[in-house]
Amino acid sequence: MTAEPNEPADDLGDDQAADLAPDAAAELVPLTHPRDGVPDVVVDERALMRAAEAIGNGTGPVGIDAERASGYRYGQRAYLVQVRREGSGSWLIDPIACPDLSPVGEAIGDAEWILHAATQDLPCLAEVGLRPQSLFDTELGGRLAGLPRVGLGAMVEHYLGLQLAKEHSAVDWSVRPLPEPWLRYAALDVEVLVDLRDAVAAELASQGKAAWAAEEFTHLLDFTGPEPRVDPWRRTSGMHKVRGRRGLAIVRELWLWRDAVAQQRDTSPGRVLPDAAISEIAIANQRATKPPRTVGSAEPRLARSVRRHQEAIIEVVARALALPDDELPVLALPPSGPPPPKAWADRDPVAAARLARARELLGAISEELAVPVENLLTPDLLRRFLWEGPAAPSTSEVAEALSAMGARRWQTTITAPLISLACSENPPA
Repeated sequence: MTAEPNEPADDLGDDQAADLAPDAAAELVPLTHPRDGVPDVVVDERALMRAAEAIGNGTGPVGIDAERASGYRYGQRAYLVQVRREGSGSWLIDPIACPDLSPVGEAIGDAEWILHAATQDLPCLAEVGLRPQSLFDTELGGRLAGLPRVGLGAMVEHYLGLQLAKEHSAVDWSVRPLPEPWLRYAALDVEVLVDLRDAVAAELASQGKAAWAAEEFTHLLDFTGPEPRVDPWRRTSGMHKVRGRRGLAIVRELWLWRDAVAQQRDTSPGRVLPDAAISEIAIANQRATKPPRTVGSAEPRLARSVRRHQEAIIEVVARALALPDDELPVLALPPSGPPPPKAWADRDPVAAARLARARELLGAISEELAVPVENLLTPDLLRRFLWEGPAAPSTSEVAEALSAMGARRWQTTITAPLISLACSENPPA
């Protein structure tokens, strides 16, 4: 489960280790070697069929993990898939050498999958033919159980008393052959999942949250990945400093050029040209009337990337500068949802008061139940309902509307009465 730039870290940093009592930290047992040794990597169809047969003959739930090459390769494809089941042992499968893992999926059948942070791995596993019929997400279970830290390493320490090394979480899993220490790390990651699942399930049951978790896990079965963004180039880092439609056109054209190059080379777009370089070039040329003769950067790291693609960048900037006005991007996309909350007080004071009160009520119940407020109800659903919903909604109307937007029943049972109360306390003017 390769770490992403904006994913919670799994490792135990110095500041986190300090949070542990000295005795607790001393009692942790380092987990350094898989109990059955490091398995050979499955790299051909014959070995894949042996793996599928063994997994099918195993018993109980199936621990599954995937390693990607984020920051190194284009996209989020899996470069290693780990599977473990009681009676079959652990299997490390190369999905590049064996791109169709559906025989493994068929062997698993309706057995429960165990994943940690399932939304990270489900899309890339689906790409190679693996789709669960039932699952248990240990990371999400940890959130519902109220754990302050839900990275795999932290949860393994908390529940199992084991220290799981995570130094290989962000390596380039596309390299071949994969080094033995990386394979050992990958095998250990999946080896702990069954025991962790049982511990989390027991915790949820003791807190009366097992049914909540079951609803969440069923909801995840339909997860196929985040919705594609409209104009993804608008998320280029640093572009908030770019001014005017011409400047935006430069950002857009450079982003699209970079994406095409990255896809062709199967490399991370940031390795072709960092976001900071795109924004810097756009700012330098946003008021230009003719193409630049050279482009550069005062920052050494950016300068190397710019020099490497000097001619292509100049050509792209020239194309952006030559665009007629009616082909320039608009300064901002039309809103697709409620305005930012900070604008509510001016545009709709009643809605702003309802939002403030609902946040207060949800925050209180979040502390009482030891469930993060964003897991009780995503902030986007709350804002959308309070901005677009009826003036005086009953609890049942709130629940029905939230359900239509994707909220689960356990969420609406808890939050709908509170949101209805916030609305009744702040009636329309």
